[in-house]
Amino acid sequence: MTDTLLFTKGHGTGNDFVLYADPDGEQTLEASRLAAVADRRFGVGGDGVIRAVRSASIPEGAAILAEEPEAEWFMDYANADGSVAEMCGNGIRVFVHYLIERGLLELAPGHSVPIGTRAGVRDVHRLADGYAVDLGRWRLTGDEPLVRARELPVARPGLGIDLGNPHVVVAVAGDTELDGIDLSRAPQLEPALAGGANVEFVVPADPLVRDGIGRIRMRVHERGSGETLSCGTGAAAAALAVRHWAGSSAPNEWRVEVPGGVLGVRMFAAEDGEHVALSGPAALVFDGELTV
Repeated sequence: MTDTLLFTKGHGTGNDFVLYADPDGEQTLEASRLAAVADRRFGVGGDGVIRAVRSASIPEGAAILAEEPEAEWFMDYANADGSVAEMCGNGIRVFVHYLIERGLLELAPGHSVPIGTRAGVRDVHRLADGYAVDLGRWRLTGDEPLVRARELPVARPGLGIDLGNPHVVVAVAGDTELDGIDLSRAPQLEPALAGGANVEFVVPADPLVRDGIGRIRMRVHERGSGETLSCGTGAAAAALAVRHWAGSSAPNEWRVEVPGGVLGVRMFAAEDGEHVALSGPAALVFDGELTV
């Protein structure tokens, strides 16, 4: 059986996605077809595929609506290999931009909207020049696996951070070492984590803090997608890790440079503990039609 997929290609700092609208949950694609859509040689190409579906039209939406009845839309996100992912920080900004541009959502600058994800409800705020998403409460997982990667001279310890999806952050010696890592293959974690993890390699700027803002560079290998030009939750995890290593005097605002651009990260107190917010641009590139 084949379907016609009306899609839009979008990206957030080079982290690119294929988006399609399925408000009533009538066009669910299995993993193999999602992977075919995301294939860069034989499909549209993207780091992931995002289906815009109403929370009421997807099984996972029941818990979302119980938590937040106003969360009309659910970001049904799949990695490039078709596997399901809990959350995507760049993807959710592009998702909201897509809903607005397609007339599925009204959201004026300065206002916020709750969005359902497999990691729970996430509030997205529209800025004058982009979007900011409250990624919610974060936590240290207690995992500190040894990380090996091709062209990384010495295996390094990683720091496990949970942002609704799993991350392991690794500090490397400098820009030359960061640029030299071969991320065409997944880094190895010892011991391996049961569900895998996104792995971020990070270098602090010199000086680390300027005008009260921390500054770091990052590259990332995303589980199910490979190396990407940007990872929003990964940028947040990297900033959290560097702040953790730097100690109590480290700032709560960070500028994270990724191969695809720059993202902002901010930590702030909330009723249920410390939250972390991610800000950055979102762009739609082109529309198309594909037989899947």
